Amino acid sequence: MISDVIKLNEEFSFHDGVNGLRFVQGESDIPRVEIHNEQASAVISLQGAHVLSWQPFGHDEVIWLSDNANFSRGKSVRGGIPVCWPWFGPNEMNSAFPAHGFARTVLWRVISTRQLPDGGTQITFELDTSKTDEKYHHMWPMATLVQYCITISKTLTLELTTYNHCEHSITIGQALHTYFKVDDVRKVSVFGLEGKEYLDKTVGFKRKLQSGSITIDREVDRVYLQTPDEIVIDDAKRKIIINKQGSQSSVVWNPWVKLAEKMGDMGKDGYLKMLCVESANVAVDTVNIRSGEKHTLSVSYNVEKY
Repeated sequence: MISDVIKLNEEFSFHDGVNGLRFVQGESDIPRVEIHNEQASAVISLQGAHVLSWQPFGHDEVIWLSDNANFSRGKSVRGGIPVCWPWFGPNEMNSAFPAHGFARTVLWRVISTRQLPDGGTQITFELDTSKTDEKYHHMWPMATLVQYCITISKTLTLELTTYNHCEHSITIGQALHTYFKVDDVRKVSVFGLEGKEYLDKTVGFKRKLQSGSITIDREVDRVYLQTPDEIVIDDAKRKIIINKQGSQSSVVWNPWVKLAEKMGDMGKDGYLKMLCVESANVAVDTVNIRSGEKHTLSVSYNVEKY
């Protein structure tokens, strides 16, 4: 609603020379926030607290968004950085529940915005599961609060914190499902996962060992286990450097030709222009959070030209 955007701007927007943050009405009346400063610009949808764009100054766009992306209330968007929470992939208890959880399809509440002394801009979102729609309570009856702090600068920093307010421990699966924009995925190499074990979804989650860097010449859908180290995407003209904490899994995904065609929202040859490298806690790396405690998954992205 336009009134929601007006209220958000009254409470959280600012403009100071080259630094600005404002809320606008997006497609299907889904509010967005547009951010720009001396170091970078970004666009984030309030549905899913979903980063749609991040472009550091002097660089091309880093985040891939499908030309055929469908923006609808309660529907996931193809591209950007979806937040997968509180489970990853199909729900183990009920296959009718949405894949990758519901956090990416509900509206998150903005709780703060600020311009940082170093020139970056920070916005924090919140998802309180005790205040979501009843159908989500049915899927996730646990009392949890999630805060998502996004810092826009020459580095994109994402911090996803889950607070367990239950009287018992909970287990969550999660991922920041980042779609990176690449020039040609067939020419990309991914470094940092050499010698790591992974589960290969394309052959029934068979456990394999990565030999050398990762290259893409077919459908790739892999969960790399126990991978807390730096990962580098070499895109011929630039490097995208991924550093993370509180994440033990890394997911590498590209649907390739046949699956992309079945999806219907990848856009023409869209699969050639994207590669997902996700910071996650999934499969054997799910996270157990004790009563009254919290867990933070954080990741930062930097870009370097050759």
